[in-house]
Amino acid sequence: MIRVNEGYLRLSSSYLFSEIRKRTDAFQAANPEKEVIRLGIGDVTLPLAPTVVSAFRSAVEEMARADTFRGYGPDLGYDFLRQPIAEVDYRSRGVDISPEEVVISDGSKCDTANIQELFATSLRIALPDPVYPVYVDTNVMAGRTGPFRDGRYGGLIYLDCTEDNGYIPDPPKSRVDLIYLCFPNNPTGASITRGQLETWVDYAQKSKALILYDAAYVAYIRDESLPRSIFEVPGARECAIEFRSFSKTAGFTGTRCAFTVIPKSCMAYDEKDSPHSLLELWGRRQSTKLNGVSYPVQRAAAAVYTPSGSRETREQADYYLGNAGLVRKRLSALGLSCTGGDNSPYVWVKTAHDSWKAFDLLLQKAAVVVTPGSGFGRCGEGYLRISGFNDRAMVEKAMDRVGSVAGELAGA
Repeated sequence: MIRVNEGYLRLSSSYLFSEIRKRTDAFQAANPEKEVIRLGIGDVTLPLAPTVVSAFRSAVEEMARADTFRGYGPDLGYDFLRQPIAEVDYRSRGVDISPEEVVISDGSKCDTANIQELFATSLRIALPDPVYPVYVDTNVMAGRTGPFRDGRYGGLIYLDCTEDNGYIPDPPKSRVDLIYLCFPNNPTGASITRGQLETWVDYAQKSKALILYDAAYVAYIRDESLPRSIFEVPGARECAIEFRSFSKTAGFTGTRCAFTVIPKSCMAYDEKDSPHSLLELWGRRQSTKLNGVSYPVQRAAAAVYTPSGSRETREQADYYLGNAGLVRKRLSALGLSCTGGDNSPYVWVKTAHDSWKAFDLLLQKAAVVVTPGSGFGRCGEGYLRISGFNDRAMVEKAMDRVGSVAGELAGA
């Protein structure tokens, strides 16, 4: 008899963004004359930067000629991409990362989901609440959790992120093995200070824990006092893995390219307490299950590190930050409590309703799609996440519509 992986049966509901799409499609089908403005999922809207497109086009042309055609590429990425990543994103900031410690992939969503394959199912896992659903769901699928009750899975250690602590959790009182952190944070938009990150690295060192640090939104940090990488903190090379993506940095949501950084000194241990390189284990996993990212896409990603590519992609990030800042300004003026929107493209909004009721209110009465905070965890109940990824005029229009129902949203 063929039996299913019981972990899949423990999943509490459909994937958050699938449910948003389902409700939005139903509304659009019932109201075909209405223009729906989507500020929900974090998908970009601007076209790829000109320098990126030029590199992409040139690489495709290479694939059309016998003398420059490329077949299978290096499993872990071409050196022409790994080298500028190490130099620009790390060494230029005084961070000791070599190209060999950079592993190219087709997305940080995939990497943060797949990395847990390297670890024993008995590990004690801590993660923030609210949190990006992929961190939770993939561990549920792997069988690391108990049943879902009262908004949480048994076996996971949840770190409450609330208005009171500025949405930055403290390390847990108890000892854990694996820790998920994401900054600038998705969904709350909060940013972590160097001192706060040092506290986490210190905890990981003392507990012999590993931090999985998702820095997908690093391109939106404008405060120079904030860390860009966990590896800026001394000691992090021994206790952290960092994930980055070109999706939000350079608009690659439909192009697919990302990378994971694992220092050579970062180890995991077997039952005899013998150390094993996580970089080597990850490389083994990727070379077995992934045929790499296509040559044209990697050439396009490498163009992000040229002077013109860097300037153009930063301008795009500035544009989305302008949208997020506009959302926060307009909603704050309406009396709604907000965070994010400064060093993050997301704005976290407190409402007077449960999250899905607030979502339906904006969809039905304003034809604006946002993301219900409860989809990110129990501490997200009563909040909405609003994305700055859209056209400026559409964001303006959306805020005008939200203004017409702001009283209901605030419970007035």
